[in-house]
Amino acid sequence: MTDTHAIDTSNSAHDDEHHGGSISTYIAVAIALVFLTACSYWTYTPFWPFGDNVAIKRLWMMAVSCTKAMLVIMFFMHLKWEANWKWVLTVPASIMSMLLVLSLIPDVGRRFQHASHERMIYAAERPALEDTRQDEEMDLEEPLIQLHSPDEKTPVNH
Repeated sequence: MTDTHAIDTSNSAHDDEHHGGSISTYIAVAIALVFLTACSYWTYTPFWPFGDNVAIKRLWMMAVSCTKAMLVIMFFMHLKWEANWKWVLTVPASIMSMLLVLSLIPDVGRRFQHASHERMIYAAERPALEDTRQDEEMDLEEPLIQLHSPDEKTPVNH
């Protein structure tokens, strides 16, 4: 008679490999994350070999950040050991997010071309006006409406 409640321990190492890594794997990933953090900090030290070129620093830090995110996602979120269904969920979502970002770039780039006068006054940054006639037409120093202070009940009119 066979015991149905007996536990088979012969594949325990294989199960660890399938459902998550070992402690040594997690320690190696943690050390890699510390090293990559030091690589990001390296851009602010005098030992950085590429000078003060901000574009190269940003490119380096984005590459390091993406590598760190990949390590966290693969190992600490256990996606390395998941089945292939993860691609069915992540690839379409990634494509849609990239399309959203790319479709918003022209809108953000042209946000001041057709803005109202009131919007231009209260904008966070004022664009450099190319046409001097536009500069004369739009008095950007005086707002159309002066907002009242919190203690006053009505707007201030001049």
